[in-house]
Amino acid sequence: MNSKNRILTSLSHNQPDKIPMDFGSTPVSGIHVLPIYKLRSAYGLKDIPVKMIDPYQMLGEIDDELADILGIDTIGLFGKNNMFGFANENWKEFKTPWGQTILVPGKFPIKKDQNGDYLLFPEGDISVKPSAKMPSDGYFYDAIIRQDPIDETKLDTKDNLEEFGLVSDDDLAFWKNQVNKNYQKGKAMVANFSGTGLGDIALVPAVQLKHPKGIRDITEWYMSTVIRQDYIHEIFEKQTDIALKNFKKFNDVIGEHIDVIMLCGTDFGTQTSQFCSADTFRNLWFPYYKKMNDWIHQNTEWKTFKHCCGSVEPFIDLFIEVGFDILNPVQINAKGMNPAHLKNKFGDRIVFWGGGIDTQKVLPFGTQQEVEKQVLDNCEIFSKNGGFVFNAVHNIQANVPVENILAMFKAIKKFNGE
Repeated sequence: MNSKNRILTSLSHNQPDKIPMDFGSTPVSGIHVLPIYKLRSAYGLKDIPVKMIDPYQMLGEIDDELADILGIDTIGLFGKNNMFGFANENWKEFKTPWGQTILVPGKFPIKKDQNGDYLLFPEGDISVKPSAKMPSDGYFYDAIIRQDPIDETKLDTKDNLEEFGLVSDDDLAFWKNQVNKNYQKGKAMVANFSGTGLGDIALVPAVQLKHPKGIRDITEWYMSTVIRQDYIHEIFEKQTDIALKNFKKFNDVIGEHIDVIMLCGTDFGTQTSQFCSADTFRNLWFPYYKKMNDWIHQNTEWKTFKHCCGSVEPFIDLFIEVGFDILNPVQINAKGMNPAHLKNKFGDRIVFWGGGIDTQKVLPFGTQQEVEKQVLDNCEIFSKNGGFVFNAVHNIQANVPVENILAMFKAIKKFNGE
């Protein structure tokens, strides 16, 4: 099997020749720029600056050379502009607070505040207020909440829809060019079209907008899912209508080459519980997820990818009912998320994309032997009869020991008999 066949076989709940693996195809299955540099060094590759492709989380590009060494079976496709609304192009060097020289987009504003913290600006425009900040001793950016006072009598859902619109012909041409450059590599294509994340709190602050209006404070948004449900329904309905029109545009141009679409990254779980009840999920999110999944499954061969952190075991039947094919990151250290239980109860109905290694404790703080054992144990559980793509529980962070990351990849190869 080549990588694409391996992924598609597992997504169909059949046993592939070996466990397929993803790192870097989505904003929630990637690796920070620092460990990518350390991995390249560990494998004796040329010392070149890593491209930072996600300014928010400071995720790096896993180049083809490193991806082939690691055995990655996926390619991630992204829009021309990053989350801050400027293009990932015209790369320039930037020295990070931790001393690593990386490549950043040309419009990436290298600017500090009076405390020495790094600032990011919507569209890279330093003439407006910053929308994110990275502490001088930090490793990624946090959104700056720019919430205007809320006047309940003047709330307008158009304000919370400003960042959503129909894909342009120029953007479609950009996507087509990406596909043309990558589809012959024999790997599964994972598309991140954007615009489909219903209430994703990473997106609510709208860091790409210069003057965001509407409800943009994360706390206020969570409150709104209880006290302003009519308002949220209207946003979700209009956002979904736009998404369906965009799906058709994408499908007409590149649909035959897309294997997986990351549909939504909204989290419903905490470490020990859920952000809302199952009834609230069914009332508020279910109708719109259903419309998106139904259109995709009726018109394409794409598999839909739902990211949701935390203790979401009570929601998994709902995720399946609403049409999601894939659940990520499979937070195995959260309450109720035991791998054997998840596989036994849901494994024939949904694909687990992640859950291969705990990124809160074992990967960053365990021994290499503990890393190997957990990887081997989880691969044994999740891989039976397919329905599993190896990934960590969310992105690999900056200061994870490279020895542990190497131990993880060696364990995967060991399980696969390589």
